[in-house]
Amino acid sequence: MAPQEQINLYIAEQPEWQRRLLVRLRQLIHSVDEEITENWRWNAPHFDREGIMVGMHAFKTCVSVWFHKGAMLKDPHGLFKLSEKDEERGLRKYKIAEGEVINEKAFTDLVKQAVKLNLAGVKLNEAKPARKALVVPPELENCLKKDEQALSNWEGFSYSHKKEYVEWICDAKQEETRKRRVAQALEMIREGQGKEDKHRVG
Repeated sequence: MAPQEQINLYIAEQPEWQRRLLVRLRQLIHSVDEEITENWRWNAPHFDREGIMVGMHAFKTCVSVWFHKGAMLKDPHGLFKLSEKDEERGLRKYKIAEGEVINEKAFTDLVKQAVKLNLAGVKLNEAKPARKALVVPPELENCLKKDEQALSNWEGFSYSHKKEYVEWICDAKQEETRKRRVAQALEMIREGQGKEDKHRVG
């Protein structure tokens, strides 16, 4: 089945309020550039122009439009609602709930920017914002410097593994708790364990 037919079918299967939103969003996207093409990707409608650009999906409580390089778009009207997970990626989402209207001018402006990025050949990894530098608690840093094995393991850990340890230690309310957590963390790091390894599946 051609992507266009799949998208038609997908929209037709949604409840009336979502159907109206999806039809209008589709029209607005195409109004920006007549060379935008439709694709069916990850079980959802996608709109491409010289590469992947915009996708949309109907969820129970909203219609969500995601911009694959959204982190590089200027969003003066605040259409994007950021979660912490989104901040670490280039992706940005615009969600419209039942009863809400599309901010058409702001939305088409975002699509215009997305088209420009793709035509300029900007890659997705360039859209990812720089991660915030981790501030390692001084007590932990001092202990690591004195323990060659632990320091070596620590330097090999991923950003998220380090972040789990840092947040755990910084969340301690009492000085005593903090000291205890630093000691526990050092032991686990020396063993090469991530803070949440025992909770991870597989």
